[in-house]
Amino acid sequence: MQPKSNYRWFVVAVFFFFMLLHQADKLLIGPLTTPIMEDFGINEAQMGAVFTGALLVGAVLYPLWGYLYDRYARAKLLALASAIWGATTWLSAIAPTYPTFLMTRASTGIDDSSYPGLYSLIADYFPPRVRGKVYGVLQLAQPLGYLIGMVMGLILGSIIGWRSIFYITGSLGLVLAVVIFFGVKEPPRGQSEPEMAGLEHISPRSFDKKIAFGLLKKRSLIFLYLQGFVGVFPWNVITYWFFRYLETERGFASDQVLFTMAPAILVLAAGYFVGGAIGDAMFRRTPRGRMLTALFGVIAGAVLMYITLNIPVENTLSFQVMLMLTALFIPFPSANVISTVYDITLPEVRSTALAIQYFIENGGAALAPLLAGILATASGSLGNSILLICSVAWLLTALFLIFTTRYVPVDIHTLRAQMQERADSERAQQAAQP
Repeated sequence: MQPKSNYRWFVVAVFFFFMLLHQADKLLIGPLTTPIMEDFGINEAQMGAVFTGALLVGAVLYPLWGYLYDRYARAKLLALASAIWGATTWLSAIAPTYPTFLMTRASTGIDDSSYPGLYSLIADYFPPRVRGKVYGVLQLAQPLGYLIGMVMGLILGSIIGWRSIFYITGSLGLVLAVVIFFGVKEPPRGQSEPEMAGLEHISPRSFDKKIAFGLLKKRSLIFLYLQGFVGVFPWNVITYWFFRYLETERGFASDQVLFTMAPAILVLAAGYFVGGAIGDAMFRRTPRGRMLTALFGVIAGAVLMYITLNIPVENTLSFQVMLMLTALFIPFPSANVISTVYDITLPEVRSTALAIQYFIENGGAALAPLLAGILATASGSLGNSILLICSVAWLLTALFLIFTTRYVPVDIHTLRAQMQERADSERAQQAAQP
């Protein structure tokens, strides 16, 4: 039975605020990079290790979280993840030395592996034809959280200090843990698939090892995993180093950084929804629609980023305009990749499938901030380091997306046939009951 429309949008709202505040907590370390470096007396390579530590912890734990979400109640595990977020952020705030801060900040990566369960749960509230838009709405929270973190870091950081900001965001994580635990219900897995429409009861299913190993036989999923390995390199480099780049190589003061980045981040937020909506519209025309949308976003973003970073320092207005235009296209793949993973995998292994995607993404890209810091230290140019890593990564991403586009229709057809077989079996069982 489908959930009431009002309640499912309540669930979206809860997880929107979870992602908004979690991303603010996770990403505000970007605008706080300079004061943290000054506080501990460290260089770019050492700060890059801080970024990389949390990313590596998150990456390693993705397979475990994915299995747990497919095996147990996702809503309760998400409440646990929110509590862990709050606790580890508090530990980072009280760290007295650089080695301690390195370890405590790495521990914040534990809860960063929570999103596969969130997206899997949402998939059971909304049918495939609108998931791109719904994920786009949820992912608005990521850049908006980044914007909140930026404002807090640049404005409050100089007033109350970076440690006090961590106390605030950590406390919000604990509050949201309570809201999720008591407010979000666990839906039956697969209830929103079109083949299940009209069924009053859906037999419960959970993690199946055989089905999980079968994921690696899907060619489109393999190429999605490969594009994920390189596709997140640019995101991590930009997230953790772009503020530093604006301050040191373009000579922006704190207020100028804010007025440059805030509009770009708002456009970036719109790009998540626009990309998801276009992907949904294209998907209704062709099973390749989501991947074609993602491919266009990657190519457009790469070209525009190259142009933007090569604009002379004195042309600040041109730089700001091009930065906003770049920001519109680079999130196009995000909602479409998640939706495609769920378009080709069975409901009981969807958290695992996306967890593997994120494990591969973060396992490779966790090294990106450290690599960018090392290249910047060696070459003396953070801008050149950012541009080199982004250009190579996006070129490879586009290549792997082309192969995904080729193979995805077959895997989508296979899933729809499997779901129809399950629906027929459920209807036959219910018809046989007195």
